[in-house]
Amino acid sequence: MKIVVGIGNPGKRYAGTRHNLGYQVVDRLAEAHGIDVQRRRFDALVGDGQVGSHHVLLVKPETYVNLSGAAVAPLLRWHRGTTGDLLVVCDDLNLPLGKLRARPGGGSGGHNGLKSVAQSLGTEAFARLRVGIGQADRRDATNHVLGRFAPEEGPDVAAAVACAAQAVCCWLDEGTEAMMNAFNA
Repeated sequence: MKIVVGIGNPGKRYAGTRHNLGYQVVDRLAEAHGIDVQRRRFDALVGDGQVGSHHVLLVKPETYVNLSGAAVAPLLRWHRGTTGDLLVVCDDLNLPLGKLRARPGGGSGGHNGLKSVAQSLGTEAFARLRVGIGQADRRDATNHVLGRFAPEEGPDVAAAVACAAQAVCCWLDEGTEAMMNAFNA
């Protein structure tokens, strides 16, 4: 089983914020493949089903971004998965809006959700897909990531979510390197 985690913050207050692009990608995959992501397990909403020929668990941690690892690590253990079975999708304020960057591992790049997942797993060796949300003044990064997209950004956001969902499907079919080659900005 492959596990795809979309990082975000739970609740209506955070719906549609920049920090929740990971959730939006999981929602897009769930809708496209008829997977209901409503079951609660280990501080996350989960749903399993088929994406193409792959049995996939879609995950939306409900721990808030900064504690995402508290949900991801127990789920990975419960399903007897390895970090090779895991893809984490998150926002990235260092990338222009809509640009994607996939990596097989590495540092958090300042993203506290990725940092939490790495700490909980005891390794940074897991695939991640970052979705650009546009840069902000460093003094205002928190307000930027917790802010909503401007109406004129809507088409770019929708395109980014669709492209990221395609990148996840590429990862499932062909692996991280193929995803990087096809989708990295």
